[in-house]
Amino acid sequence: MKYAILFIIILLTATFFTGCTQQQTTVAPGVIKVGVIASLTGPASNVGTSMWQSASVAADEINAKGGVYVKSLNKNLTIQLVQGDDESTQQGGQTAATKLITNDKVDILVGGYSSAVTSAYEQTIAEFKVPYIVTGASSPIITHRTDIDTSYVFHHCPTTDSYGQYTTTFIDQVIRPSINKKFNFPADRPLRLALVYQDTAFGKGVQAAVNNTISTNNLKIQLVSQQSFKMGESDFRTSMTAIKAAKPDAVYLAAFPNEGAPLITQARRDIGLNTIFLSVENNDNAQFYKDVGQYGEGSIIESRFSPYVAPTGAVAIAQSAFKQDYYTKWNSYPDALGASTYEGVYIGAQAITTADSLSKADIRQALVGLRMPQLIEPMKNMTISFSPEFRESSFDLWMEQLSFNSTLGETRPSIVWPDNLKTTDFFLPDWYSPGSA
Repeated sequence: MKYAILFIIILLTATFFTGCTQQQTTVAPGVIKVGVIASLTGPASNVGTSMWQSASVAADEINAKGGVYVKSLNKNLTIQLVQGDDESTQQGGQTAATKLITNDKVDILVGGYSSAVTSAYEQTIAEFKVPYIVTGASSPIITHRTDIDTSYVFHHCPTTDSYGQYTTTFIDQVIRPSINKKFNFPADRPLRLALVYQDTAFGKGVQAAVNNTISTNNLKIQLVSQQSFKMGESDFRTSMTAIKAAKPDAVYLAAFPNEGAPLITQARRDIGLNTIFLSVENNDNAQFYKDVGQYGEGSIIESRFSPYVAPTGAVAIAQSAFKQDYYTKWNSYPDALGASTYEGVYIGAQAITTADSLSKADIRQALVGLRMPQLIEPMKNMTISFSPEFRESSFDLWMEQLSFNSTLGETRPSIVWPDNLKTTDFFLPDWYSPGSA
């Protein structure tokens, strides 16, 4: 009798703990878990916060419309965002990705800002085969690398190859002739360009794109200085002094907003380097406009989404609605990487509907064949899709020039190129000084 009682106790205990384990690992019914990896702390937190908050706006919109319909389940599923802070470090990114995949058991991932941080945990993505829509890390290495399987990684942001080439072409076609005309230089005078880049995959990608574009197209641009800096640096006076001595006509920065704003301010205010500064799209950020202030006058930013300007047409209407929803929820304005992360959530939702499944392999296959209308950013052929070889989407880009608004105490952008999108013409400020004759 006592053995029978003991057996029943053991059986009940085992059942209890089994039930607890199942309860801890079971995903709530009717939920799609979307992991968002973003730099919410550390030097890149300004942009990372916009990415997370933009994803939240997208999830709210989708859920308000009934969620994501999965036909095979005959139900609409609610999107549940799960936050992953990469802390602006490689180790932080690895920890965040591992937790989202193994503990939170997300169905899909979106986000990723720093290319160096994102590439550091791609091995984990490859190991667990989780579809990942990268919406911020712009180095082509993200999907071009061959040391690991990147087939589950999809690139939904312009790469350093694309915007590096685009910006260099703008320098040759717009800035160079403007300088030569204003200062009565020969029309074929080469523009003297200095390059300042973050010593990471992102910065080196821009450096490579600039050098390749100049050599491949035989552009009349002379690189007079190429200076690198460590991610997160804040004092650029020494490097800017060296660049001033090289007498550039313009300076192209591959920097994050927390680096670009002090770099431009120190160069103009402290070093007296009165030139045109060009920045990458991640600087099209509300905080950057505040931080750079009057010293941003005349600067150029390559972009495809801005908190303060938009091209005309359907895209402008869609962007305006998103900005208003974002402002209502967060009392601030989103940036370009926030916009692509917002779209990333929608892309993931569409892939799940198309796949008619929460199988990660099925979702990946749906992303491979994805073709959906552009949302809030201008896409090539007005369609969001991924290239067959490297799974990269293609954006229509533009160039903005900043003007100082004394009432606001901040700069504001206007589109100056290409001609079919521009709202005003490029100008050389009165204080501008060319490098040399």
